[in-house]
Amino acid sequence: MGRLSAISSAVALLLSLLPGWAGAAPAMWLARDADTEIYLFGAMHVLTPGAAWRTPAYDAAYDRAQTIWFEADLTTADPPALVELVARYGVDDGRRLSSKLASHDLKALMPLLARSRVPIERIDRLRPWVAALMLSTQPMTQRGRTVEDGADLAVTRQAKQAAKTVRTFETLEDQIRMFAGLSEPGEVQYLADVIRERSAPVRRREPSLEEAWIAGDMTRLGPGLVDGMRQASPEFYDMLLRRRNLAWAETLEREMAAPGGVHLVNVGALHMVGDDGLPTLLAARGYEVRRIQ
Repeated sequence: MGRLSAISSAVALLLSLLPGWAGAAPAMWLARDADTEIYLFGAMHVLTPGAAWRTPAYDAAYDRAQTIWFEADLTTADPPALVELVARYGVDDGRRLSSKLASHDLKALMPLLARSRVPIERIDRLRPWVAALMLSTQPMTQRGRTVEDGADLAVTRQAKQAAKTVRTFETLEDQIRMFAGLSEPGEVQYLADVIRERSAPVRRREPSLEEAWIAGDMTRLGPGLVDGMRQASPEFYDMLLRRRNLAWAETLEREMAAPGGVHLVNVGALHMVGDDGLPTLLAARGYEVRRIQ
């Protein structure tokens, strides 16, 4: 995702040291035009404490960048404010969650709630998208992974302490409204998909998504996740990835048109995947795009 053109000596040195980086490292691209360089880094929002994901290539991009981009500023995630947003966008006093689910999905949900010691009454006023988010993040947090250790929050704090320019594509309210904007069938399907995934029998040990991400395994993240999402839940895919990627690509195109600079974009790794991914969208706009890690 990006455009490359007249390359600076520092970046030329970096690329000469890392020609088509083949080592295990999270994926990163460089996009440029004649006077602007945009590094595109596919981040992971929730990570195990101490996960070794930073590389010399990433640190070099960070050091060169005057502007650091994120999806949203997670350092402003004030818990009372988030509770208020969920109360505003994620509660349905008219119809219970249990009445929206198909009987077989509700039956599968009950043992998942029992394992977490959460009675159905506690979530029955929530909209399906809220329950789905809660269920989908539980396995990660139960394994000790935290947002605090996620790549974007750690780098946000570092960039602010270094007095770099920090910019975001969205606000936290934008992101919550995005989920709340799903149609009822769309959010019910989202919850049903999460229930089925959580209820599936445990298979033989496969690399976790965190391990695949650290290894830069875009095949696992692409066909393994994004393609399946697009086919099974087109509305969810359109909401979570396609429309946002198009909006972000337009924003980055404006940065390309502005006087020269160096930017480092840190957004979820799934935003880098496929025909709707940021690297492909920027390349389609005529910029030179190259995966450098």
